[in-house]
Amino acid sequence: MSQPRPQRLGVVAESAPGETRVAATPSSARRLRALGYEVVVEPGAGAASGFSDAAYVAEGAQLGDAWACEVVLKVNAPDEAEVRRLADGATLIGLLSPALRPDLVEALASRRLTALALDAVPRISRAQSMDVLSSMANIAGYRAVIEAAHVFGRFFTGQVTAAGKVPPAKVLVAGAGVAGLAAIGTAVSLGAVVRATDPRPEVADQVRSLGGEYLAVDAAQEASADGYAKATSAAYDRRAAELYRAQAAEVDIVITTALLPGRPAPRLLTEADVAAMKPGSVIVDMAAAQGGNVAGTVPGRAIVTGNGVTLIGYTDLPSRLPAQASQLFGTNLVNLLKLLTPGKDGRLTLDFDDVVQRSVTVVRDGEKTWPPPPVRVSAAPAPAAAPGAATTAPRAAGAAATGAAAGAAAAPSAGAAAGGAPARRTARLTAGVRYAAAAAGALGLFLLTAFSPDQLIGNITVFALSVVIGYYVIGKVHHALHTPLMSVTNAISGVVVVGALLQIGHADTPITVLSFLAILLASINIFGGFAVTRRMLSMFSKG
Repeated sequence: MSQPRPQRLGVVAESAPGETRVAATPSSARRLRALGYEVVVEPGAGAASGFSDAAYVAEGAQLGDAWACEVVLKVNAPDEAEVRRLADGATLIGLLSPALRPDLVEALASRRLTALALDAVPRISRAQSMDVLSSMANIAGYRAVIEAAHVFGRFFTGQVTAAGKVPPAKVLVAGAGVAGLAAIGTAVSLGAVVRATDPRPEVADQVRSLGGEYLAVDAAQEASADGYAKATSAAYDRRAAELYRAQAAEVDIVITTALLPGRPAPRLLTEADVAAMKPGSVIVDMAAAQGGNVAGTVPGRAIVTGNGVTLIGYTDLPSRLPAQASQLFGTNLVNLLKLLTPGKDGRLTLDFDDVVQRSVTVVRDGEKTWPPPPVRVSAAPAPAAAPGAATTAPRAAGAAATGAAAGAAAAPSAGAAAGGAPARRTARLTAGVRYAAAAAGALGLFLLTAFSPDQLIGNITVFALSVVIGYYVIGKVHHALHTPLMSVTNAISGVVVVGALLQIGHADTPITVLSFLAILLASINIFGGFAVTRRMLSMFSKG
């Protein structure tokens, strides 16, 4: 029986004005062919990204009508005319924004098509290599700083020259997601003093690790369970507004990145905040495409306000680095198609039992499958049950619902109460096993030392002390100093100190002297290494 013919995979040219990216580069086209597909590239598709037709052909791709292929790769969502160009039964893969474009979902479902939205990849560990949004946000954050520096017209870094002292630029980054962290890292590398704020307090360490200062908003905020920021509370919004008002009057550059999936961008800076900024200041509103974080933002344009503040609302920041953006986009697509082509036979197969494939599928064979069921992120903290919930839930349900709903709400509580005793017995049994294991270990160690030669007892003592010292010497190291070289040298020095301490009271004077020198030199290596490295790090800190 003959094998089915591999599917043709088409790379089409982008029709959106100003779009310079392409869905597959010559190098990613070669990797797609390795999965068994026949790659067809529309002539001129990669020209705006700097990839010639000849480069695709050199990697084994063909030039032709990419829209007639069984699988079509595209960066942006298609318009109505492009949807009509798709072949019956084709699969479209691109940035479809299904939550914001229900009309497109309807148009795709009206035909026997399958559509996969790259911007619907779930935030789970194994899907990171397919996360186009993160890849493009990384590029956009970097480019936002470059655009701001171009308009700012002054140094980012502080300098002391014969003509006088130049203070460093002050940059505020609103939102410390992927784009925000990229902007922080870029601005810090250019020498600016960078501050950042985000409703997720868990990102504070990431901001500091990049050299920025985290500005906390003193208000309670629900923790993020899926990696995305959540809608903020009214109390948080009030405190954040005060923070933005004070910072806007002080900083030189503001970069806003706040977005909520499937919702308009939240408003962070008001017209009064912009009016309070110094002439020559710059704002880059990275949320301009979804309404903007800043009052007065014009999507796709840079305008100058009456007080001399440049407000940049470009919506094509990734496209301003076309070669790099296309390469990352193409790599994300290759990783997704690896998942969709388990046999590497050039046949795309959808498995709805896989959470990634189910999440990205918007339409399957003409049937709408959007929105997908919620994805449970393993890293998300499980909600803790409030004390007394088992007894209060039935009463609350009875007050708020009819008899059937009240019975359904009360059933889990009754089950929880009935299962409480076995759970407590299991916990006591587990604790008993732990204590018994600890006692057995202590007894075994006692018997080992009681019937072992003195040399073995001495070796065990050195081992135990080395473990303790190693824990404090390595485990307590500041994250900025925790390199493999530092860890290994400290571990060796710790063992040297332990061995020398055991020998320093020896009857032979030379051994005592050598032990003292070993302790001295190993201690200098540990503490001196920390001091020197911290001094080096402080050279890059901005006051």
